[in-house]
Amino acid sequence: MIGAIGKKIGMTSIFTENGKKEACTVVAFEPNVITQVKTHEKEGYNAIQISSIEKKDKSSNSPEKGHFAKAKTTPKRVTVEVRDFQGEVSLGDSFGVEIFEEGEFVDVVGTSKGKGFQGVVKRHGFSGVGESTHGQHNRLRAPGSLGAGSTPSRVFKGTRMAGQMGNVRVKMQNLRILKVDAEKNLLVIGGALPGHKGSYVIIEK
Repeated sequence: MIGAIGKKIGMTSIFTENGKKEACTVVAFEPNVITQVKTHEKEGYNAIQISSIEKKDKSSNSPEKGHFAKAKTTPKRVTVEVRDFQGEVSLGDSFGVEIFEEGEFVDVVGTSKGKGFQGVVKRHGFSGVGESTHGQHNRLRAPGSLGAGSTPSRVFKGTRMAGQMGNVRVKMQNLRILKVDAEKNLLVIGGALPGHKGSYVIIEK
């Protein structure tokens, strides 16, 4: 397995070979660089570190500059680690969209959009307490009874209630690559990807 770091541009739609219109997401790539190769003898496990997205020199501290200088590259903004990588790579190797092929399936990891504090209807799909008649006042989107009376006299952890929604790590699996544009370093992936426009995603194959 290898992961590639891309930037979500936005959504559009294209017509597939069979004439079907399909929603898709466009992901832009900057060169992905192998900035560290970890071995079982030195670090205790096998992994490779992949970095991408240019970072301003003034925003980087000395340890960062020294780390990326070992790979003979400039400081990067996003770094991910791929464990148990099978294959031959060297420090400083660079790759882009050319590692992907049209028609293959990939997994995409990103951070979902933050929704803020939400109620149980939006957060968990509750239907509310029922009809608006028979004395129901302003209760249509309320959670209803929690089932915690004098016994056990508390609310159990994990009970579905209102709270923070979104802004979590999400993995979308088995998304098909519809188009690879090596000239413009763009990847067109079927379906929606987690995150807002301009956010970074990790594409695993």
